Amino acid sequence: MLLPLSILAATAESAPAIAAPVVGAVSVSLVITIVVVALCFDFLNGFHDAANSIATIVSTRVLSPSQAVVWAAFFNFIAAFLFGTKVAETISEKLINLDLLGSPTERVHVIFAGLIAAIIWNIITWVLALPTSSSHALIAGFAGAAIAKAGLGVIKPTGWAMVILGIFLSPMLGFFFGALNMILVSWIFRFSTPTRVDALFRKLQLFSAAVYSIGHGGNDAQKTMGIIAVLLTAAGLPQYAAPNTDPAHWSHYLNFMGHTHQVAWWIILTCNTAMALGTVFGGWRIVKTMGSGITRLQPVGGFCAEAAAATTIIGFTSIGGVPISTTHAITGAILGVGTTKSIRAVRWIWGQRIVMAWILTIPCAAFLAAIAYIIVNWTLH
Repeated sequence: MLLPLSILAATAESAPAIAAPVVGAVSVSLVITIVVVALCFDFLNGFHDAANSIATIVSTRVLSPSQAVVWAAFFNFIAAFLFGTKVAETISEKLINLDLLGSPTERVHVIFAGLIAAIIWNIITWVLALPTSSSHALIAGFAGAAIAKAGLGVIKPTGWAMVILGIFLSPMLGFFFGALNMILVSWIFRFSTPTRVDALFRKLQLFSAAVYSIGHGGNDAQKTMGIIAVLLTAAGLPQYAAPNTDPAHWSHYLNFMGHTHQVAWWIILTCNTAMALGTVFGGWRIVKTMGSGITRLQPVGGFCAEAAAATTIIGFTSIGGVPISTTHAITGAILGVGTTKSIRAVRWIWGQRIVMAWILTIPCAAFLAAIAYIIVNWTLH
């Protein structure tokens, strides 16, 4: 598991040797451990959110489960080359005031506790088969541990205003675009036979699932990138998180979309790889909830829901760098598609359970993180 720091040592400019056992007041072994824990969270994020990527395409039987996870994982990884790192910048710089968290060691403990809480919450909701937001669990964990250390003053209001806005807007926009897509498609193909429509949208759903997975990888993987970047900054190692500025460096050939990156390429590639691997192993319990627990979907409905969610996610990622919940977006889109059939076509009891899980995610993850911080700080101090 020493690979991330070996890669970054080769790419960082004027990087100090990593042979020293301690950098500042922070143990290098602790930093490496937390990077590994962050990648474990990223893996679980892909595992947990695999249902979002594949549920509709599996439930409509366009692809088998094994084919679907490979399809989604590939496009989750490809997202590394298609987006900048605005979301990672939001996570690392716009949510928590690091200057108020004390010494480098205390800052690192805060980040460690936040990751532990997010992982625990992900596992709890996976056991309960609830498609909650891994993103908000991570953000809330970071905030909860920081508040336990330094109080509410550590929160940056502007960044959190963006997060709160995303919480409300992403399911609403997903719902709106899902319903709109379904209405437009129904009108455009009103004279076509059901057999022809089904055959066409079985093919188109491959495209919509790919675009959704790209949006998912582009938004969600960046959250872990931001956590690793803020970890290295907090530990006094910001040079390892910074992108290489040498135009002749190999990493610049990967940026063929011309984006400005705020984090190093080793972080980008590692995080997208971890998320893709998590998607391959998949959260099958949640697939059933997303694919058929909310409403029954045909290929045309699956296409409309995925296209709606992808539009919402990519819009937030590319335009504002807002770390939204991809789970919120796809759930809202599925509800929007189902509602166009009839109100009774949607199993609203599942919608109620999911909304309740959304409401609980931030306070519960924050509370778990506060407890985790006390334990981590006491154990490692």
